[in-house]
Formats: sequence, C-alpha cells, structure tokens
Amino acid sequence: MKRKIIPYNQKLKPLAKALRQNMTFAEVLLWNELKQKKMRGYDFDRQRPLSNYIVDFYCKDLMLAIEIDGISHDVEQAYDKDMERQQKLEELGVSFLRFDDREVKNDMENVLREIEGWIIEWEKTHPDLKYTGRVYG
Repeated sequence: MKRKIIPYNQKLKPLAKALRQNMTFAEVLLWNELKQKKMRGYDFDRQRPLSNYIVDFYCKDLMLAIEIDGISHDVEQAYDKDMERQQKLEELGVSFLRFDDREVKNDMENVLREIEGWIIEWEKTHPDLKYTGRVYG
C-alpha cells in the first residue's frame, strides 16, 4: 500500500526554507531527537509544507504533524488560527501532536515518550501499514 501524498502550495517552499534556517531553540532541540530516523526508524521532515500550510515537523509514513506552540500561541487569535489550520489538515488525514515550547525545553523525556507512545498505538492499529524501511508490509 502506498503512502498518501498531500500536495502543497509551491509558493510556500521559500518560507519553509527560511523557517528551517531560523528554527526556535525548542524546534532545534526536538529536531535533534527526530532527525536521521531516530524515532523508531521513521523519517521526519522539518518545516514541511502541506496543502496551504507549513507544519513544524511531519512524518509522511505516519501522516503525523508535530507542532511546538511558543509564546505567540498564547494569544487567542493566533490559537484560533492554529486550530483552524489543524482542522483543515486533519480533514486531509493528518494527525497532530502539540507541545508547548517550555515543555520541549524542560521535559524532553516526556515529549519523546508521548511521541513514541502515539507511534506505538498507530502501529498497533495499522499493522498492514507499518513502515519497514523501503516498502510497506
């Protein structure tokens, strides 16, 4: 079974590149734990365009987006916009995990435990889709 590819707005590529070059400290910390397939062998991208949006981290095989909410997310208007964006991407089949900036900086162990727990549950409910390296099955 092939993975679902979510098309994206090509105009977002330069912004995604700029965001990768200017990651927050919390994003850098989490990226260091996700890159090079460190999380159960799954490949994560950072600052990934999906549809008309950019998510902090994304795994195509799991269709999982991980967002780090910083201080800007404390403002109600920004939060509402994030929730609208999340809802639209969830309609495309994307699942979300959200973490607070402070949580990533101060409690990385639990953040990683939550991500790994989500993946383990996903694998249990999708045994036929578990990614095994190059091919599904």
